[in-house]
Amino acid sequence: MKAWDRVLNARNVNRPLSSDYIKALFDDFVELHGDRLYKDDAAIIGGIATLGGMPVTVIAQEKGKNLKEKVRRNFGSPNPEGYRKSLRLMKQAEKFGRPIITLVDTQGAYCGLGAEERGQGEAIARNLMEMSSLKVPIITIVIGEGGSGGALALAVADRVWMLENAIYSILSPEGFASILYKDSTKAKEAAEVMKLTAQDLYELDVIEKIIEEPGAGAHESFEAIALNITALLIEEISVLKAMPIEDMLEERYARYRKFL
Repeated sequence: MKAWDRVLNARNVNRPLSSDYIKALFDDFVELHGDRLYKDDAAIIGGIATLGGMPVTVIAQEKGKNLKEKVRRNFGSPNPEGYRKSLRLMKQAEKFGRPIITLVDTQGAYCGLGAEERGQGEAIARNLMEMSSLKVPIITIVIGEGGSGGALALAVADRVWMLENAIYSILSPEGFASILYKDSTKAKEAAEVMKLTAQDLYELDVIEKIIEEPGAGAHESFEAIALNITALLIEEISVLKAMPIEDMLEERYARYRKFL
């Protein structure tokens, strides 16, 4: 399958969203709201749940299912308060020793005037810094689009996984084409050189696992995918929890240093 086909699949309107995965993977989910500084950002869903009877913190980017919900959730593009809410919940997870699971699905952080005035860049940078040293296991799954720093702000993890038809890149193919070719309509050509597919990123050692999507994609095989992810998460968290904290942090540090 060509890279552009993966892009189209990742953007498929019928593709399961973070809210679907939260319902399918976790029990007893309780959503928590607000960054305690400005307001709640509906583009980020975060809270406490159980996974196989184990307490975990779940943080996810949510695009919304219909037009009204998409507008409320800003089409999955978080504002600074969304990232600050995420960090608040991560620090809470660290305090109580809960593993953190993040679900990435965004074209990128919101770049509006208000977001910039409230410190979008600082909020993303602080998440990167703080996540690098959190003393609990962190697993990130890119379920759809993983765009730019808006995705990376939830993805400084011990393990980064991608669904087979997800994409993860420095910016959208349209944005890349605008810069490289001075023509956003050449997004299809740009996608082929961006190395944004799960297969490309696995070969480049950017991610640790590709989660298969049987059939035409996640919208046709969601139940099987959810069962697979549940089993994988339980297994991997048990491995990470068995590691001494110092070793886990050293491994996380080395994971990102290798890209410099």
